[in-house]
Parts: sequence; C-alpha cells; structure tokens
Amino acid sequence: MTTADPYLHRAVTDVPYFSADGETYLARTQLRDLQKRRPLRVLSEEDFAFWQTYGYVIVREAIPAAHARRLLDFAWDFQGMDPGRPDTWYRDREWRSDLDRELHVYGFVEAYHHQLIWDSRQTRRVYDAFVDVWDCEELWVTLDRLNLNPPNVRNRSRSLIEQRDRGFDIELHWDVDTTQGILPQRVQGIIALDDTRPDVGGFQCCPELFRRFDRWKALQPDDRDPIRPRIDRDDMPVVRPELRAGDLLVWNGLLAHGVAPNTSEDGVRAVQYLSMMPALENHRALRASRITSWRDLATPEWNATLLGDAVRHESLRYGRAELTELGAKLLGLRSWHARPGEETAAGTAGAEATAAPAARAAEATRAAQATEAAETTEAAEAAQATEAVKATEEEICAESV
Repeated sequence: MTTADPYLHRAVTDVPYFSADGETYLARTQLRDLQKRRPLRVLSEEDFAFWQTYGYVIVREAIPAAHARRLLDFAWDFQGMDPGRPDTWYRDREWRSDLDRELHVYGFVEAYHHQLIWDSRQTRRVYDAFVDVWDCEELWVTLDRLNLNPPNVRNRSRSLIEQRDRGFDIELHWDVDTTQGILPQRVQGIIALDDTRPDVGGFQCCPELFRRFDRWKALQPDDRDPIRPRIDRDDMPVVRPELRAGDLLVWNGLLAHGVAPNTSEDGVRAVQYLSMMPALENHRALRASRITSWRDLATPEWNATLLGDAVRHESLRYGRAELTELGAKLLGLRSWHARPGEETAAGTAGAEATAAPAARAAEATRAAQATEAAETTEAAEAAQATEAVKATEEEICAESV
C-alpha cells in the first residue's frame, strides 16, 4: 500500500486503535473479546454474541433491495455486459498483467466512486452496523469496488489461474497473518446486490475454525501457512450464508473465508465490497490520498489489486459523487471532531501534491471532452471543493491530537 507509514497512527477514537495503513489495527482487546461500552444500534444481543463467537454477522436490509438492484444494473452497464446475452459476458481482450486476468476471472468491477456506490457507503444503517462491531463512531469507509461474477467457464474459468500450494487461495484464506504473536484486527464486509443461490457460488467461511482458533493454532506446526488454513472440513465445515439483495455481511479478518466458484448455467454472483475502520485523521498522506481519489475519481491507492477499468476509466464516465455530512466524515473530508458547520478537511495543497499523474491526465481529458456548459459546472464544483478543503496541515494536526 502506497500510503502506509513505518510507524503507527492512533485513530481519533476513545477506544485505542492503532494502524499504519488503515486496513489492519492493533488493539488492547481483540474484537472477539470486546466488552461493549456503547448501546447496540443495529445488531441485537444475539447478533453480537454470534459475531464474537463465529466471526461474522448478517444485517438484513442494510440498504433497500431496490437500491441494491440499481447497483446491479450499474455493474452490468459499466462492464458493457447484457444480462440477457451470455455471449457478452466472455468477450476477449488484452490483459495488462496476470493480475488483470485473475481479476477478470473473479469478476471484479473496477468502479469505486459512482454515486450509487457512495449512497451505500453513507447509508446510516450500514454505518451503525460497523459502529456496533468496532464500538466507536469515528470511522472511515473503504474505497472499494463491486463484483459481478458470471459462471466460471471459458475465459472466466478458474483453471486459468495458477494453482499454488501455499499462500492465497480464493476458496479459503485469511486476509491477515495469523502466525503473528499479536493478531491484527480487521473488519471486512459485502452487500449483496441480488439474492444468493447455492449454484452461483459466493462468500463462504469456516465459523467453527474461528470459534476454536486458539486451540487449533496450538496444535499446528511452526511452519504452517499464515494465510491458508489446512483443516478437516468434516470437523470444521465451510458454510455459505444465504443473503438477499440489500443484506450486509460483516466478517472478522480472522475468519477464514473465500469465494466459491459459480457453477450455474446462467446465474451471477453480485456484491459491493464495503467495510469501515477507525479513522486515522492524523495520517495526512492517507487522508489526502482518499480525498484526491474521490475528488478526481482516481483509482484508490490503498490496495495494489485496484487497477482501474482497462477499457474506459470511471473518471471519463461520470462526475464526482455528492456526499452527505456522514459521507464527508467517512471519507475524511470532514473531521469527526469538527464543530457543527466547520469544514476541517485535509489541505488543498496536500491533496494536490498526492494526486497521481494518471488522475491529473484523466481530469484534463475529461475537461477537453466537456462542452462549455459542462466546463462551467466543473469549475464551479472544483471551486466549491477547494473551499471545502482549506484547512492547513497545522489544523489537521491540532484537530487529531
């Protein structure tokens, strides 16, 4: 990750969380053992107990089903695929890299900042679910993408991906190093964009391994794989939770999980990847990078597997998403501890300095293609955004102490 620091930043939360990258956190208490101090907002007591015991929880109707289906329609359109014409699902193109081909096989949709994507992120019920599991209100949302996975055949067959004996396995893995003495804390999530079916694959996990992890770990060899578990699936079954359009599934990073292949004839698996984590407002480089990504529709820098669309980058397709007050705080544009009505975003100069050359080129291309009226609108929006991010670096430091 390009915005990681060699030292830890403390989140602006009363619960002490520390992170160098805004993905994994060190905490005094593991999330599975956290004693709640705030009342639950979305989860029931039974939900929270299940979360801490088995490592995941489902929030029903986190977003309206109609909104989820609009996101699904957007994903089809963004990919240039017709849901009624399977021949459009497997068009050949040149791959930028082996990673690019693997992402195609897995069905990733490289869109990060469309208004519909941000509308999910700034939905109060979604936010409240993450407040429940972290037990703090000052959160940032991940700038992540969608997934639209048709049947895994032809140029989407998983047989095209090199099989490895160690390391990442799409069907069951951890996203943190589980051999560390102090286990990092991470929370991940997806929103279902349609109703799941057993044959379309999708999210699967091993909750029994999560429940018995300490005992299991003690019996493993010293050289075990840190991110791929070796388990007896009769003893520790892998399960596939049933989701309906609009449901949010949140899981602990220490839950072994993966994505089952789509073996259906003509069904698709579709989700929005969405998580939240304690806000690192004093990590100026990370904060500026996040704001720049939203402002310029630039590919986010936090994850090296985010490549941007190979055919037509999203910055050339639509404009900047509008943020609510909650959305501005979840991005980092506004501080969680600002006084009402006060703008306390990262300084304009800092955000400009971290803008990637590709983002600036995309902005220039978009401006050249716009009509005079559109240019006027863009200039007005830019001026408004500049006004919203006038805080100096000294102010950022002061508000983050």
